Formats: sequence, structure tokens, C-alpha cells
Amino acid sequence: MTTSAAPSRPHAPPPDPRRTPARGSGWFRAAWRWHFFASFLVVPVLLLLATTGLIYLLRFQLEPLLHPGLYDVDTRASGGIAQPYVSQLAVVEEAVPGSTAVSLAEPRDTGDPTIVSVTTADGAGRDVFVDPYRLRVLGSVDPDTTLSGRAIRLHGELMSGTWGDRVIEVGVCWALVMALTGYYLFVRGFQARRRAKRAERRTARLRYRHGMVGAFVGVGLLTLLVTGLPWTGFWGEKVQSIATDHGSSLWSLDPGAQSDPSSTLDESLPHSHAQDVPWGQGDSPVPDGATEDDGRSVANVDTAIAVADREGLRHPMTVALPADDDATGVFSVIGYAFDAPSDERTVHVGRYGGEVESTYGFDDYPLLAKVVAQGIGLHEGRSLGLWSFWGSAAMCLSVVFMCVTGPLMWWRRRPRGAAVMGAPRGRMPVRATPLLAVVLVALGVLLPLFGLTLVVALLLDQVALRRLPVLARWFGVT
Repeated sequence: MTTSAAPSRPHAPPPDPRRTPARGSGWFRAAWRWHFFASFLVVPVLLLLATTGLIYLLRFQLEPLLHPGLYDVDTRASGGIAQPYVSQLAVVEEAVPGSTAVSLAEPRDTGDPTIVSVTTADGAGRDVFVDPYRLRVLGSVDPDTTLSGRAIRLHGELMSGTWGDRVIEVGVCWALVMALTGYYLFVRGFQARRRAKRAERRTARLRYRHGMVGAFVGVGLLTLLVTGLPWTGFWGEKVQSIATDHGSSLWSLDPGAQSDPSSTLDESLPHSHAQDVPWGQGDSPVPDGATEDDGRSVANVDTAIAVADREGLRHPMTVALPADDDATGVFSVIGYAFDAPSDERTVHVGRYGGEVESTYGFDDYPLLAKVVAQGIGLHEGRSLGLWSFWGSAAMCLSVVFMCVTGPLMWWRRRPRGAAVMGAPRGRMPVRATPLLAVVLVALGVLLPLFGLTLVVALLLDQVALRRLPVLARWFGVT
């Protein structure tokens, strides 16, 4: 009896090493793919925000190094007694003819200069540095051209106004997605990364470090992103409008300073001292003071600071000066309370008689504004003293590390010599998980710019990438 040999099966062609199997249609590969593509927008934005944020955080250390002549204060002169601010303003007026002083910032320490912001005769803004002991001008600088000045303008709006603000806001929204998907990948892939590290596989050590640093960065990054959203021009203004309609506010209006016409506290200070205004008070109106009356004394900047000190404001203070031709102008004395937002207060002092026209501070904020003010202080690394400062510095450096190691991992694992990007292949199981669709819709409603860009990304995926084979192959569409 003979048995016929089974027909031989043709050998299957070897798998194309350039193409990653698409079997990962579940959560892990889908989250990895979203994490990967979100990085194209998020990494440049976060790298910029972390770098400029670190520069601004270290501004009090960096600027004296970059401009040592402006900080050459001799505390031994005049017996170590600082001269009156009125005399310092007179020195500035003499050194910069035709200028108008618009604000004065007290020295932050005994060895620091007084900074007087002026508008020059040709309309330019300058910060003039004064030695309060020798009573002489040390020099001046355009605040927008300093390292920290450029950093804060880049940090807020890329030096390009509304469009820059929108780009920052979109990047911040997608950074939330990156953080959440990153945590999912960290938890689900933790054991696999440990095994790969023990086996000394290629890029395993870098992936392990990226994940471990990311676990630390994630919490801080989410905190910084959430506390930074109130600054944004779109989300911040929309939420403020909603809060106002419901009897609350992200920032506050001083009811005792309501007057018509009136300017705001932000408008009273030049651009260089915008950060000296407590965030919650920037839009608060400046009151009109009492007009001149016979027999009443004429107050000056020293009077205003003395009155504010008596009212309990903390030093150093910043004073917005009234215009010479404004009969109803006031001295707006701002106690920023750098390390404690709960202590920030502003006192408006009349220029005739030195009476208190209005005082307003953290205790007068609505609850929502108090929460936001504390969040802003945390965001700027000042709410918890040195702990907050060094924590923010570590966060900035860690974000830079993540922004560098993420692309580096892709560069090492990308397919060599293949016309593909090497993106993770996977598709979010939206149909199988309705809750995911609900979460995406909720995020889109809560963060409108995220929702808008998400719709654009999904349309591009469905209309362009999946219908053009060349693009589908390049982007690894399943």
C-alpha cells in the first residue's frame, strides 16, 4: 500500500521588513500612534515653552549677568540710606530729557537698583536703572530686547500676536493628549521595557529613561498646562465669559474703583512691568481721584508708597504714576507679593492729599479667581518658595529632555532605506468603545481648538491618507 505524498505548499513570501504588522488595532498601538503623531505639533511648542519658561524663571539671575552695569549699586554711599523716590525720578528726568515717567519699581533687595519706566520724547519705552544710594542713573534698556523680555513674548504669543497665541493654545491642548496617552503607554508597556532593558536591546535604555522621566513630567506638565490655559486668548476669554454669565470670574474687577471713564491696571503700566500686575487684577479699573482743592497737600510717589505700606502691602512695590496733566489721576501702588498670591493687593492713592481712593486684593476675589491666581503662582514657580522655584526649573529641564529623546527614539527605530515614516500602526477602537467617543467629544467641547484640529486630523486621515496609496504607505495607515 502506497501513500501519496502530500502536495507541497508554496512557500509564503517573506514579510516585508519595512512594514510593521498591523495586528495592533487595540488600545496600546492606537495610543502609541496618537502619541507619535501628536508629537509633531507638541514637541516644537513644548520645547519653546520649556526653554523660554526656564529663561523667565531665572531672569533675576540672568539679567544682572548680561547687564552688569545696570546693577552696579553701591550700598555704602550716603551712609547706606536710599534717597527719596521723588529725587530718583528727578535724576531720571534730567538724564533722559523730554521723557515721561510712567512707573517706578522698588528695588527687590538692598543691592538692587530702582527701575523707572519712561516714555521717551519719540514715544519709545525704556527702563531706566537708578542707584538709589548714589542717586545716579546707571543706564537704560529697551525691555523688549532683553533676554527675559524676548523669552516672555515668545512664551505667550510667539511674538506674532493672535496667531501666535492660537498656535500656543493648540499645542497646549494636544500636549494634554500626549500626556494622557504617555501615561497609558507607560503603564501598559512597563514590563516590556524592563525586559528589553535587561536584554540590552537597541534603544531599550533610552526608551526606559524616556518613560521614567515622563512619569515624573506628566503630573507637572498637566499642572502647568492647565494653569497656563487661563492666559490663552481663545479658551481664557471664552471661559471668562461663561464664568461672568454665571456670577463668577477668572479675574476680578474692583467694585470700589468703578468709574467712567477709567483705564485698567494693565493699561496703567508699560509693557515691561506687565508681570508686576497680579494676574487677577490686570483688568480691574483704575479709579478717578479727588481733584485739587485749596488747602490740601500734594502727594507724591513717596507719599503713595508710605500710604500703601500703612495699608499692609508687601514690598517691593510697583507704582503706576499719574500723568502730569491728569487732574484726577492716582498713584496705583501694587504689592505683587511674589511668593504668596494670597497677599497680593493694590492701593490707589489720590495725588492730592494722599487719600486712599480704593484698595483691592486677593481676599476680595471671587472663589474661581482665587483658584486661578494660586494656579498662576504655581505656574510661575513662586507660590511655594524655593520648592516651587526648583520644581519648575526641574520641570522645564525634564520637558526639554522628553522633547529631545522622543524624536531620537524614532530616529533610531525608523526603517532604514524604506519609503515609510515608521509610525506605529493602529487604530483607536472607537466603535468598540463608545466611551472613548464620548471622551473625545467632551474634550472637543471643553477645549474647542483641540476639537477643531481633531476634526481636521480625522478628515485628513479619512479623505487623503486612506485613499492615496503613497500617503497610506508613508504614514503607516492600517
